[in-house]
Amino acid sequence: MPIWVAQHCNFFEDEGINVDIELYEPIDEVTERLKDGRVQLAYGVTEHVILNRENGGSLLIIGGNVNKLAFSLMANNLIKKPEDLRNKTIGVSSLNAGSSSLIMQALEIHELYYPRDYSITEVGPILARWKKLQNGEIDAGLQGVPLNYIARDQGYTTLIEPRDHFPDFQFTSLNVDEIWLRKNSGTLSAFLRAFIRAHQLFFENKNLMVDIAMKETGIAKKYAIAAWEEYTTQKIFSMDGCANIKGIQTLIDVSALIREVKNRKGVPADNFIDHQFLNKAANELESR
Repeated sequence: MPIWVAQHCNFFEDEGINVDIELYEPIDEVTERLKDGRVQLAYGVTEHVILNRENGGSLLIIGGNVNKLAFSLMANNLIKKPEDLRNKTIGVSSLNAGSSSLIMQALEIHELYYPRDYSITEVGPILARWKKLQNGEIDAGLQGVPLNYIARDQGYTTLIEPRDHFPDFQFTSLNVDEIWLRKNSGTLSAFLRAFIRAHQLFFENKNLMVDIAMKETGIAKKYAIAAWEEYTTQKIFSMDGCANIKGIQTLIDVSALIREVKNRKGVPADNFIDHQFLNKAANELESR
């Protein structure tokens, strides 16, 4: 949403740069395009950066996106409680990162263990999961705001609110390849100045945000309003564009436990994030 805001409000043009916004349904492809240089910046799954750097890669988190969980685990109306997911199929965005870690940890509380008690299948991001839940290809999946509201209104069952279990959890972030960054610091600063302005305006102008959300997604006004209210009151986006360091630490520790990744648990979030570029852009805006 902040990128759409920056585009609609000509913030990129103000900073003298042209930004093309490309949307990719397979969430793993976003990271692959960032790694091979087909895109220069990406809103991507935060755990992909962790995996990349653990394997000697050069991806880096430089800002926030979905800093707290804005999802509900929704199921078809034949499933009434988490325990009913036994022998059922849950759709996730990626088997290697992100939502699958959340689901595994949350369901262990209900004594459901993967892969013994249920199946997980990779079906892509939120819109793809919603379509497959509707047509019965999956029995449950995480649905983000406002699709969780829409699903609830259509009779689907809310099984788990992950934010109740993980108040801080960085799901997606603004990511970059350090190799590109070192060669394009001026362009990055211009982008981040627009990025910060968009985040500030998101919190300040409800009506404009609702209008932009409706234009970009086609959702009804009541759902756009509900989404804005949740994102602002729960600080799912940050006003300054920063990532949630505590949320990244939670991601590290939860994914280490679930995936049994050697030497990951307790590794500091600072190993994967650098806010110096965002801070520099903020200082440049203040000095104007």
